[in-house]
Amino acid sequence: MRTLMQFGRRGAAVCFACLLALFGNGVAAGVEYKQQPVTLGDGVVRQATVPAGYVLEFLTELDGPRLPTFAGNGDLLIGSTSGRIYRFAPPYTRAEVLVTLDGYPHSVAQRDGELLIARTDGLYRAPYQPGQKVIDPHTVTLLAALPGGGGHSSRTVRIGPDGRVYVSLGISRNCSDQYLGLPYPFEGRRGGVLVLVEGGARPHFEPYASGLRNPVGFDWQPGTGAMYASNNGPDHLGYDQPPEYFSRLDPGSFHGMPWFQYDGRQLRRDACIKSTPPRPAGDVVLPVATFPARNAPLGVAFVPPGALDPEFTGDAIVALHGSWATWQSGNPATRRPPGLVRVRFRDGVAQGVEVLVSGFQLGNGDRWARPAGIAFGPDGALYFTSDGGDTQGLFRLRRESPTVESR
Repeated sequence: MRTLMQFGRRGAAVCFACLLALFGNGVAAGVEYKQQPVTLGDGVVRQATVPAGYVLEFLTELDGPRLPTFAGNGDLLIGSTSGRIYRFAPPYTRAEVLVTLDGYPHSVAQRDGELLIARTDGLYRAPYQPGQKVIDPHTVTLLAALPGGGGHSSRTVRIGPDGRVYVSLGISRNCSDQYLGLPYPFEGRRGGVLVLVEGGARPHFEPYASGLRNPVGFDWQPGTGAMYASNNGPDHLGYDQPPEYFSRLDPGSFHGMPWFQYDGRQLRRDACIKSTPPRPAGDVVLPVATFPARNAPLGVAFVPPGALDPEFTGDAIVALHGSWATWQSGNPATRRPPGLVRVRFRDGVAQGVEVLVSGFQLGNGDRWARPAGIAFGPDGALYFTSDGGDTQGLFRLRRESPTVESR
């Protein structure tokens, strides 16, 4: 065990340096970092780098967990690649299976009297009351259809501060000729965020923001109410281009993909797709922040008042899944490392990207976790899922408990 822990410390330090190299001087002003051991479900101890004053804990193993959300009563609900929708009651250390479904129930959202379930081909609903322990799969019915098909098959559902229901979905591949809007046929309307229109005879989706290749995570900034999303860039332009996006989404905004790519300095026409862009380059909204190419940003959550420390309030935390590719073929140590990063805001404007938690990738390229989804709990702690590496399960980043001096 001593050798394992020594190797873990070395790997954590190496990959903290990797993330710093990727993000430049990507450390939060006034925030110190420390290395701490994390005991995983199999008893293996790994080292993570976290802000001083915080503790990272592994809570429990799960099968393919993806995006988490907290219900109104404080229960934690998590969709998964395995088909299970998990339910946790506080203190979130023991999972129950609420229901098992096919069709990839990637995420859920709870509202009065029902649970909304985002699957690849549609948004589904089931009668549900907070605290309910089981959902009968026969009560799960289609609320509104979504374009299905392979490639980027996750669907993320969230309820906005306006009470409306939003769903994100990606285009199928790097350069698929797909767009959220006319004249594209229903199955080709992919790549952005939709909003559900209810109140009529038949609920249906309308485009909210388009031109995003794979916007898995999105959230609304406290105070301003503006929506922001992460976005995965394509893989066909090499290991360093284009950077991944963190973008503000407004009603009707167009973000260019797959026709236009932002290279970190300017917008470029992508030669991989020959069709006429549905909107001109002048309509493209540039990202407010970027991450290095191939980092695969997924979950996004803004820090609400009362969570973490006050200096984090209003900032966005983004889960970086880490790349599948390497710049040096056959050498996994050159993959982009997984981690959690902070998009720092001031007066509602993004200022830069900083490292929050790292160390999930060892010096030889092995990974013991790959962050996927993020949510803030009623206890003010940050909860995130890992769906890959050596550990699939639920983690928590919380403030250290104050020590009581003995008298």
